[in-house]
Amino acid sequence: LADQDPALSTSHPFYDVARHGILQVAGDDRFGRRVVTFSCCRMPPSHELDHQRLLEYLKYTLDQYVENDYTIIYFHYGLNSRNKPSLGWLQSAYKEFDRKDGDLTVWPRLVSNSRFKQSSQLSLRKYWDYRYRKNLKALYVVHPTSFIKVLWNIFKPLISHKFGKKVTYFNYLSELHEHLKYDQLIIPPEVLRYDEKLQSLHEGRTPPPTKTPPPQPPLPTQQFGVSLQYLKDKNQGELIPPVLRFTVTYLREKGLHTEGLFRRSASVQTVREIQRLYNQGKPVNFDNYGDIHIPAVILKTFLRELPQPLLTFQAYEQILGITCVESSLRVTRCRQILRSLPEHNYIVLRYLMGFLHAVSQESIFNKMNSSNLACVFGLNLIWPSQGASSLSALVPLNLFTELLIEYYEKIFSAPEAPGEHSLAPQQQGSRAAPLQEAVPRTRATDLTKPTTPLSPLTAARRRL
Repeated sequence: LADQDPALSTSHPFYDVARHGILQVAGDDRFGRRVVTFSCCRMPPSHELDHQRLLEYLKYTLDQYVENDYTIIYFHYGLNSRNKPSLGWLQSAYKEFDRKDGDLTVWPRLVSNSRFKQSSQLSLRKYWDYRYRKNLKALYVVHPTSFIKVLWNIFKPLISHKFGKKVTYFNYLSELHEHLKYDQLIIPPEVLRYDEKLQSLHEGRTPPPTKTPPPQPPLPTQQFGVSLQYLKDKNQGELIPPVLRFTVTYLREKGLHTEGLFRRSASVQTVREIQRLYNQGKPVNFDNYGDIHIPAVILKTFLRELPQPLLTFQAYEQILGITCVESSLRVTRCRQILRSLPEHNYIVLRYLMGFLHAVSQESIFNKMNSSNLACVFGLNLIWPSQGASSLSALVPLNLFTELLIEYYEKIFSAPEAPGEHSLAPQQQGSRAAPLQEAVPRTRATDLTKPTTPLSPLTAARRRL
């Protein structure tokens, strides 16, 4: 258990399984979908692991993301006769993710039906199992062996065509680069060494070291993958990045009542096309794409591709400690942590949280309360400087994000204590526009067109 997560508590309901590190959550893929990894090399001998508990732990983990699209990466290396589960267990595990309980297309409609809400626990379980299958968008199998091929032939009569299309095989780790952020993955050292061995054996020779081309300087109009300071310097001193302002403006106008806002992914080709347009300084009209989820994905992508997270690497450890703070003091603690942020980061964060607070106030329509939004945005706002956040770190990261959204007005109210972020009176005139929301009718298409400001706090008060 040398690689056990130090943040894992013995009070965890599945501590007996979680301590092995078999499952990890490793950021998002290129489509903005949460990534869960399963490492066979971390599985102890069968007599030391209850495989039924392992399946329950897998479902327990996915329950946190099952309402959103997600991806599973299965590292096959390390599965052997000592830790291999039985075929019966594998069959039951598959059924959990590909149930055929009648016409499952009716389940989403049934959920909103009052009679369904009073139905049996069996119906609720069937609906949840439907979510497991429906929102699993990709299953990547890394380092497949002949055992995998045998299993596929055994279960082929049971595997639906749709599920089969979600499975992709990768012989080498390098093939994952195209599909997700490789540096966020938590890959066991054993798997890395095995992959190096395979690469060495390829064609009977050691492959030459890959020469990384020198990084290209960003375009003057670059919007993604550059720092907040760079965006400020290239956009006439605007503190709110254009992409963030335009997506927020568009979603305020047309997306607040969209059910499941921020939960859905979008075509990677569409996302790359929009990124290219923004990076080239060209206008983007989201009306042309006919999907309100696209600007939502672009907003998340922008945050995810910042060189440093909006909440900064330095605040990561402080945020992890939020669960140790007494409930009544957590809002105050949030304010204290935000004091350490650079002023620019604080201003952008306040702008974003004001919008997410407005989204949560419409949760009766969009089903996205502060808790649901926190699950989506937590890892887009903060991540460690090395590797990815561990599974146990998700609880404090999401809790901190939920507090920022739920208690937005208290946390971001006018500071009174010394050291908190504020703007001097002579600065407010020049910086007022970036701090404020654009009115709904502003077009989110022109990188240089000024917008008419409306404070998120004022907007919230008007709704009240």
